[in-house]
Amino acid sequence: MTVPLLDIRDLRISFHGPGGTWADALCGIDLSLEPGKVLGIVGESGSGKSIAMMAFLQLLPRSARVQGSARFRGEELIGMPASRIRQIRGKAIGCIFQDPLSAFNPVKTLGDQVAEAIRLHDRSISKRAALKEAERLFELVAIPQPARRVRQYPHEFSGGMRQRAMIAMALANKPDLLIADEPTTALDVTVQAQILDLLSDLRQEFGIGMVLITHDLGVVAGIADEIAVMYGGSVVERGPADPIFYETSHPYTAGLISAVPTLDGSGSLKQIEGTPPSIFSRPKGCAFHPRCGRTGAPCRVEPPRLAPHGATACACHFPLTPASAAVNS
Repeated sequence: MTVPLLDIRDLRISFHGPGGTWADALCGIDLSLEPGKVLGIVGESGSGKSIAMMAFLQLLPRSARVQGSARFRGEELIGMPASRIRQIRGKAIGCIFQDPLSAFNPVKTLGDQVAEAIRLHDRSISKRAALKEAERLFELVAIPQPARRVRQYPHEFSGGMRQRAMIAMALANKPDLLIADEPTTALDVTVQAQILDLLSDLRQEFGIGMVLITHDLGVVAGIADEIAVMYGGSVVERGPADPIFYETSHPYTAGLISAVPTLDGSGSLKQIEGTPPSIFSRPKGCAFHPRCGRTGAPCRVEPPRLAPHGATACACHFPLTPASAAVNS
């Protein structure tokens, strides 16, 4: 049996709340990623998508309480010594952040920053050789005139080019896992499509496993093998990409799908009424029930468990049937 590239079990994250109490930001999630596959994690802001990845990379503040398990190639990351996680982070696991302008140092050239990331994990390589490798990486991610561009600063790049430079840095040490956190945020649709095509090509060329975090189901539609939909710190639906779209079980997933515009302009966009809950005032029972049109008595009392329903796993007391999913979307 193949060992998962990334295997997350009952991951929980809490922060200090008012009055010294603990507030749960992540309520015990299970996720798994096979080598060379793409896992899309989708949900509105505050659903817990990014914080889950930051937890096992040990990028959360020390005040956070992290429990559960996150194994990378069979090695436990939760509680791993800082010296060991630094060897993995940036080398075996690469990260693409959603705002490359703030992620890059504004007073250093982009080539120097990529070269620094290379030399951090391989001291035997010279600065000149690392800079030459940065130039090759710029060419790999389709940055024009890479020999000139490596000598430029972040402010001299457009948003799309900065995102390509961020991808080049993430690939610098040939990682096995790439975490892309909202990699197309604030980019126009044409550049967004180019970035997604680039990620798809790199995944196929190098066999990289990828976690793609986004609030937009349309972003993961053509690239993800598996999709996990998150809400209120929990996974509410999980399964292969096609069933998530065409055999939707959870009302929240159906709401996200109905909010994605179609290419031909058919149908009307529908918004999900209300706003996601705060971790300090999460409702009892199902966290989604105040915004759900299918709420019943159990929804207000008992949090639903993730369980198989059709082709996906769904956490809902009253999951959608294929007919009701079509009506909702």
